[in-house]
Amino acid sequence: MLDVLGMDATAEVVYREMLAHPRGGVADLTHRLRLDEQTVRAALDTLGELALVSHSREDPQNYHAVDPHVAAEMLLARHRSELAAQQQRLEEAQIAAVQLKAEFTRESTNDELHHLTGIDGVRDYLAALYDEVECELLTFAPGGAQTKANLRSSRPLAEDLLSRGVRMRTVYLESVRNDSGTVAHAQWLASRGGRVRTAPSLPNRMILCDRRIAVVATDSEDTSVGAVVLRTAGVVSSLCALFEHVWESAQPLGSTAQHADAESLDPLQVEVLRLLSLGHTDDYVATRLGVSARTARRIATKIMEHLGTRSRFQTGVHAAARGLIRP
Repeated sequence: MLDVLGMDATAEVVYREMLAHPRGGVADLTHRLRLDEQTVRAALDTLGELALVSHSREDPQNYHAVDPHVAAEMLLARHRSELAAQQQRLEEAQIAAVQLKAEFTRESTNDELHHLTGIDGVRDYLAALYDEVECELLTFAPGGAQTKANLRSSRPLAEDLLSRGVRMRTVYLESVRNDSGTVAHAQWLASRGGRVRTAPSLPNRMILCDRRIAVVATDSEDTSVGAVVLRTAGVVSSLCALFEHVWESAQPLGSTAQHADAESLDPLQVEVLRLLSLGHTDDYVATRLGVSARTARRIATKIMEHLGTRSRFQTGVHAAARGLIRP
């Protein structure tokens, strides 16, 4: 019963026995309580630390139990002091937390704007942000096939959001259609109400939360560098419009990709053609599409064979002339 005051069961029994028989010594306590001397002395040490017993003035070898009325007030005073100290430490911690947030948060003149450094910083921020999502989460997910570890770790979060009624829409790259793990994950999302589509290429990694917060990768070619968090209404609105534009032209992952033209080029091939016509290298094309450089070269070669051309320049000219891409 007195454990809340810092007294264990054995110490409480010894203390009560000393109050009942104030003139008894250690030997009497061991005999009456049927405890060994070591246990009794350990209990007396505990009681001494709590100032509930002291050595008897009449016989220093024996102990004296402090009156329970006095003892109770002493214990309560000690706990009040400990609580006051804890409250002070809590207030100091709150002040320190506010100062830390203020130090590492950059604010613009109108709306909040701050930078997240490194992939761990982005993940920590998103973990806290997802707890605040109420209605909708929109995501551009470039980078090609997702790793098994990323897919596995994202499932509990997605399941929590969908169970709360949050609408989730995600656009992956067209190349993920060749990855069974990512396709299975997309099917899992769809079975729980999420919607997934694919596009030949995506401008950048981006997450839009309730159409009021945007998290955009700082470097589109290396998303591990960090991200910027935007809350400016006009900027977020423009990014939402960009998402909707890409979403409308994207293809549901569970369906068969539609041909982009009468000459049977699929959306991925059309995007490769467009990027090559702009003078981009195979490595750049591969990065944008989330495929290897070898795969990008293979697709480019296949397009040239299909169009009957011998060079990248000739391919671009023919494609523009046939209306496959805009000149």
